[in-house]
Amino acid sequence: MKKLFLFVTLYLLCSSNSFANDSHFIDFKKVLNSSKAGATAQKQLKLKFESETKKFKKQEQDIINKESEIIAKKKLLSPEDYKKKVEELRKKVSALQVSKKNSLNSIAKSRQEAKQTLLKAVNPIIKKYMEENNIKLILDKKGVLMGDKNLEITNQIIAILNKELSSLSIN
Repeated sequence: MKKLFLFVTLYLLCSSNSFANDSHFIDFKKVLNSSKAGATAQKQLKLKFESETKKFKKQEQDIINKESEIIAKKKLLSPEDYKKKVEELRKKVSALQVSKKNSLNSIAKSRQEAKQTLLKAVNPIIKKYMEENNIKLILDKKGVLMGDKNLEITNQIIAILNKELSSLSIN
């Protein structure tokens, strides 16, 4: 389906000079990552990820220390006490894994929500830009096989977005 769409689009672009002059392309990935709002969101998410990673590394180290402690006391403990301590440690490891997974899922969800918010802000900007510059078609750069660099409007859209949306809050 994508190949058919790409073929039809390329055919239309190549067969009609007037249509080709009214089409442009944009690098959405660059818009999302290089705009002020996108960059601040990326930075916030990175800090959140690093903070969570640091917290989990500390908890993992605590578990490793506890494991070493239990192993060192193995001969001093009764088999029942040893088994009980090992089981407690396994529960802590399991809880840590669940907590880590939930944290990563939360960060991924925040990233997706930030991306959607940014896309919602970009769409009206692109629509207005199209109307003001009499553009009939804008394609995502990743779907363009080849194109004149003069037809890329990524930097113009980023400049407008930076004026309208300077930051983005992350949950």
